[in-house]
Amino acid sequence: MRNFDPVPGYQAHNEPPSPDRSLHRQATTRRTAITVCTIADIAAGLLGLWILMFLLDANRVNVFVEFVRGAASWLSWWAQDVFTMDTEGLRVVLNYGLPAVIYLLIGHGIAARLNRA
Repeated sequence: MRNFDPVPGYQAHNEPPSPDRSLHRQATTRRTAITVCTIADIAAGLLGLWILMFLLDANRVNVFVEFVRGAASWLSWWAQDVFTMDTEGLRVVLNYGLPAVIYLLIGHGIAARLNRA
């Protein structure tokens, strides 16, 4: 005796997943993992770019530099003044570098977990 699903197109609980549905699910999971990696990489890239601009003494009045500084401050609001050094450059490297590393670790960790599922 077979248990028919009342809604066509959905998998019944006692049936193995169809190959098409399994391939679709894998493709969706890979796209999600790539999206998570990309977001983490962009966030870490903006933070790294601000560190580089600060260390190279970029013109703070420039619109692009101001955009990067604002984005980096927004991304690292939770880590501001974790390290309070007398050396301004070291303080910026640590306070903006820590969130960059954490975003990379968390983003790539989530993506690796999604790819294994």
